Amino acid sequence: MSLSEPLRQVLLGVALDSIRHGIASGQALAVRVADFDPALREERACFVTLNRNGALRGCIGHLEAIQPLVQDVAGNAFAAGFQDPRFPGLREDELSGLEIHISILSLPEPIRFQSEADLIAQIRPGIDGLILQDGRNRGTFLPSVWESLPQPLDFWRRLKHKAGLPVNHWSDSLRVSRYTTESFGAQDNVI
Repeated sequence: MSLSEPLRQVLLGVALDSIRHGIASGQALAVRVADFDPALREERACFVTLNRNGALRGCIGHLEAIQPLVQDVAGNAFAAGFQDPRFPGLREDELSGLEIHISILSLPEPIRFQSEADLIAQIRPGIDGLILQDGRNRGTFLPSVWESLPQPLDFWRRLKHKAGLPVNHWSDSLRVSRYTTESFGAQDNVI
């Protein structure tokens, strides 16, 4: 289900409000779910990605739906701004030029494959986000990662690395699922 442009703008506003609230209070914005359109109250999984000056500034999300979408956006926007271990928490002076991107995930579907070559042949560049899991190792790449890793083999190897596995890793216990996203964003929307 695709969201209308006005509902997308509502979610982007919630994300920004949650980031601003985080700067002021150190906590995510508590949203009153009942105040939002029914489409935003549905349980959906999302990721919120923050970029500044063309560089990643934070990205956090959920692979499975655990709460209403509007609540997931508020929580993930705060987490992307203040809890991504790769970056220090956002400062108010970084709000200018901050880009907020929201990716709403479809339900993941397992990919059945006989070999690594078979798996790579089934991956749809530019379309699929992937979830890799092998034992305790787990990682995902959103479909937007194809912009920087357009070759399926490179995409796959970097995903293994992200999951904490060697790039040549292969085992019978390896599981891979794919998902698509509805992605939208706002650039320079912060004053």
